[in-house]
Amino acid sequence: MIIDGVEMRGVTFDDAAGLADVLLRNRAYMAPYDPYRSEEFYTEAGQRARLEEQFAERDGGRLLPFVLVEAATGEPVGTINLGSIALGPLRSGGVGYWVDQEWTGKGLATAALEEVCRIARDELGLHRVEAGTLVDNTASQRVLAKAGFSEYGLAPRFLHINGAWRDHRLFQRLLHDDPPPR
Repeated sequence: MIIDGVEMRGVTFDDAAGLADVLLRNRAYMAPYDPYRSEEFYTEAGQRARLEEQFAERDGGRLLPFVLVEAATGEPVGTINLGSIALGPLRSGGVGYWVDQEWTGKGLATAALEEVCRIARDELGLHRVEAGTLVDNTASQRVLAKAGFSEYGLAPRFLHINGAWRDHRLFQRLLHDDPPPR
């Protein structure tokens, strides 16, 4: 349990229908922050295809995909992924997350970020975790600050979001300063 009533666990194919439902319900809410999504993305089949891609990345050691679910119902209310995992001397990963509009402002994203950072440090031995937000996404920037991230730069025209290349503010959280394992 990461906060009262919500659990974070590894995503499975059984989550495809629930993810399609919550994503469709939040489509308009998330549109300003999302890349173009096909109509199929919002279907169970589209989510199964997305999960297949995520599991291939996971099996290659490059991604840890998690789902946030209501403990009482098992219904998804968001996701958080630790991706672009690099070991060796870099020991870094990038985090991306979203939360159902009904669950925003309750500390869920912050708690999930803190748990992912714990996993990154304690289980993967990563040195840092990074994230990027649209320049005007102050809600996500507040979440990152609460979870101990600090801003370190600006990436012009970083991602194609909502129909255009958008600038992003870049954040990182340093997890430890231990040397990489030999």
